[in-house]
Amino acid sequence: MSPQARIRLARRHAGLSQTQLAREVGVQRSAVSHWEARDGRNPSMAHLRRIAEVTGIQFEWLATGRGRMALSEDVALDSVAAAEALLVEDSLEMRLVRAFRDAPPPARIALVEIVEQLAALRTGRPPREPGARAHAPRTATHEGS
Repeated sequence: MSPQARIRLARRHAGLSQTQLAREVGVQRSAVSHWEARDGRNPSMAHLRRIAEVTGIQFEWLATGRGRMALSEDVALDSVAAAEALLVEDSLEMRLVRAFRDAPPPARIALVEIVEQLAALRTGRPPREPGARAHAPRTATHEGS
């Protein structure tokens, strides 16, 4: 199924018109029409994520056609986090994700450890502990006198 057909199916599954979906996503109705056209344009990843949220559809299914279309109850509760976890806009990051997904399961741990070690060497920071969450980059602050 094409990305355009998945968007149309998601919208219909949610019982929304093109105008309603456009309003919820924050675009013009013509954008939704283009996204659903046979040779239409693909929405940005941010818009695709919003379409998944609004329609209650799995982001991965909407973006790739893999997995289940509808959200299960447990995933629906955490749909924003799930969509953000799958959102990859940088081409280098996508290469890493593809390499990881293509690797056999036993090699995945080694891949992650190699990337963490290289990142630590480049940044001068110690590697993160397994299971530690990434933090937003720090910004410089100026203290008052």
